[in-house]
Amino acid sequence: MQHQQNILILDFGSQYTQLIARRIRESKVYCEIHTHSFPVEKIKEQNPTGIILSGGPMSVYEDDSPKVNPEIFNLGIPILGICYGLQLITTNFGGKVEAAKSREYGKANIELVDDDVLLMGVNDGSVIWMSHGDYVTDMPNGFTVTAKTENSPLCAISDPKRKIFGVQFHPEVAHTQFGKRVLDNFIFEVCGCKADWTPQHFISEEIEEVKAKVGSKKVICALSGGVDSSVAAILIHRAVGEQLVCFHVDHGMMRKNESEAIIKMFDDHYNLHVIHIDASELFLSRLAGVTEPEKKRKIIGNSFIEVFESEAKKYSDAEFLVQGTLYPDVIESVSVKGQSVTIKTHHNVGGLPERMNLKLIEPFRELFKDEVRAIGRELGLPEIFIKRHPFPGPGLAVRVLGEITKERLDILREADDIFISALHEFHLYDKIWQAFAVLLPVQTVGVMGDARTYENVIALRAVTSTDGMTADWFRFDGDFLENVSNKIIRSVRGVNRVVYDISSKPPATIEWE
Repeated sequence: MQHQQNILILDFGSQYTQLIARRIRESKVYCEIHTHSFPVEKIKEQNPTGIILSGGPMSVYEDDSPKVNPEIFNLGIPILGICYGLQLITTNFGGKVEAAKSREYGKANIELVDDDVLLMGVNDGSVIWMSHGDYVTDMPNGFTVTAKTENSPLCAISDPKRKIFGVQFHPEVAHTQFGKRVLDNFIFEVCGCKADWTPQHFISEEIEEVKAKVGSKKVICALSGGVDSSVAAILIHRAVGEQLVCFHVDHGMMRKNESEAIIKMFDDHYNLHVIHIDASELFLSRLAGVTEPEKKRKIIGNSFIEVFESEAKKYSDAEFLVQGTLYPDVIESVSVKGQSVTIKTHHNVGGLPERMNLKLIEPFRELFKDEVRAIGRELGLPEIFIKRHPFPGPGLAVRVLGEITKERLDILREADDIFISALHEFHLYDKIWQAFAVLLPVQTVGVMGDARTYENVIALRAVTSTDGMTADWFRFDGDFLENVSNKIIRSVRGVNRVVYDISSKPPATIEWE
């Protein structure tokens, strides 16, 4: 989609780059992340309203550190350099960057030195967030210092004539008190953007684009029942109506009553043409005896493609496939050395488009999860559905550790249902990014009545996160955990022990497999 105005973020490998994008989009301005080696010709073609150079883990004076094409400073486009970005601006304009005697990491207080459009509305002495081992020791030509801290005498620099600015701190992180103001000053005051990138605007643009692309052809969609595929289906349905056919494949590893609830919701409210395929027996027979996680995923992925393909062949006039791919899946990620660029390929229905000769429609490939939720709200999806926690494609298969059988899946379904119901009951569900139960492949001794038991262990997992990239375990109070544990052990046959997982990501992942 071509956007009339957009901010281009060039990534130098900072862990905070996605945060810059999220903050700008929160201000209703469209922005995109590209790797630092994004060619100048393409930048000219895109004609961004402003450019932001991100932070990065390297030192600008190292030989193999990522550089920026100096030509971008002559395009007449406003530029803001953050941390490493500031240091790139400095070296490009004849200043000097050196290693600091002590790394500055964490909170510092900003001291305003000179009036500056970028720092308008920032309180003198307010808290900023630092994360750097180098600092500017000689000013670049044509710039003035606008702020300093105790350890960084040149903490913010400005050349309003050329509209080039640099800050040593990170305005995108929540710890910087007036960080949002600094970014807003850049996008609105310096670049002159308008705050018009809204869900309504996105929906109407996308509908027009899909109509033009699809014409009178058929479109198919794999409807998992997750937020992304459901919002995508409703959006595309708005554009092409009856030309959209949705398939919901029940692979036998959905949560309790989940497939029925999904079909009912779409039948009752959205007039969508949904075909329900119960392929649980096929999947379970192929998974019999398999314990290795990667092998399980492969079997499920391949079987899914096979089932979907055989159903979709009945619609030989279909030319398009809808996928709920999100922006974090397509962002080019920069390695620490800045040289190798790896593009994460992660398609919900991997391999299908090529095999079936279908063209892809990915309405959300420029959006973050919370933006998809906002679009779902605008399209009238129920809140309880929009706020659903992420659920993996292979479903409960990655939460039944060891061999997958119907019996083990049923044990997990019951335990998981008790846990999730309790989260809703105690109004905790919306405070958590993802919560679920895991069935472990170990059995432990217990006592029930007067008899010894030798039964299964259920682990509970609940994490907080903003995007799933990092996550922290949720601090339940002991009474809640005790309540859930008692209920699971009393109600679910075959379970005599419940444990709670207190690992963060990293080093652990959110899912267990």
